[in-house]
Amino acid sequence: MNLKQLSPSITDMIRFDHSHVMVTFHQYSKDKSPTVKKALADTICDGLEIHATLEEEIFYPVMRQRDGSEPFIHEAEPEHDEMRRLIAELRATSGADPRHDRLVMELMRDVMHHVAEEETKLLPDAEAILGKQRLSELGADMTRRRMQLVGPKAGKLAKEHLVGFSGSTAAMVVGVAGALLAAFALKPKKNTWKTQPANT
Repeated sequence: MNLKQLSPSITDMIRFDHSHVMVTFHQYSKDKSPTVKKALADTICDGLEIHATLEEEIFYPVMRQRDGSEPFIHEAEPEHDEMRRLIAELRATSGADPRHDRLVMELMRDVMHHVAEEETKLLPDAEAILGKQRLSELGADMTRRRMQLVGPKAGKLAKEHLVGFSGSTAAMVVGVAGALLAAFALKPKKNTWKTQPANT
């Protein structure tokens, strides 16, 4: 057994990313303090940026090669580009700015549309076409690349998570589950036996 066989499938990891963004979005409300709103928006933006990069570098090229006729695979990256445009505008806006709420809602409307298409068509197609072993191999590739992308931002992400999710048990559970998922995927398998030297 190696890392690629132990890894969660790439489709499960993509679904988990979608769930994490949705949980974060559901923590956002207009009556929260500007500091909490900004932390939640930054958490959403960071998560989406990392997720989009992972899909574009690892998942979409494989799916394009295997099923280039699927229309969504050609729409997905332009949708990511539109999300990045909104993210740049949102990052330049303080949590106290009235436009902040509107931009978060606009971003999440686009994200929900994108997630619905991906989860109803592209992910089931990937599971039918690629098979369990290949999905796990791609999941391991995604985990490795995620660690490279998250590493330089780890402190910032942790701070945003603490401020944004303060007081929310459900959101904290999702955050901890994400950390455990990554740790499980990276943990090397231990030998459970030792070779005893032969008696001479």
